Amino acid sequence: MRIAGGLLAVATLTAATACSTSNEPAHAKMPMTAAASTRPSETLKPLLQQALPNVKGKTFTSVIVDFPPKARAMPHRHGQAFVYAYVLEGTVRSRLAGKPVRTYHQGENWVEQPGAHHVLTENTSPIKRAKLLVVFVSNTGDKLKVDDPKS
Repeated sequence: MRIAGGLLAVATLTAATACSTSNEPAHAKMPMTAAASTRPSETLKPLLQQALPNVKGKTFTSVIVDFPPKARAMPHRHGQAFVYAYVLEGTVRSRLAGKPVRTYHQGENWVEQPGAHHVLTENTSPIKRAKLLVVFVSNTGDKLKVDDPKS
């Protein structure tokens, strides 16, 4: 619980700092766009990436995931990363393989265990954006999101 609380505190400070400063680092200015689909897709805006000094081979990364109205992410995995997601605004529907569909509103959060298969992530609104703060604790150098191969 202490580690999760510490990660939440760091993530919250990171998000607050990123939202309050006009001198964003260069890596935070380039949003990464997810693969195209028939519906709009999400974009990821990196906030912070830092090797964990007390956990060799692990990196802490935080991003803002922006879902335009009706946006849906491709089914994907986050490798061996431990993932924490917090809904900053809007409503997001999510499902991990083997679990029921869940709907998360502003202020709610969830975690994904290493190796989890995220089969559904979508903005439920046809008119409002949804935004997530997502924190990854991953193996240094690993990709943070790998979309499923197209069938």
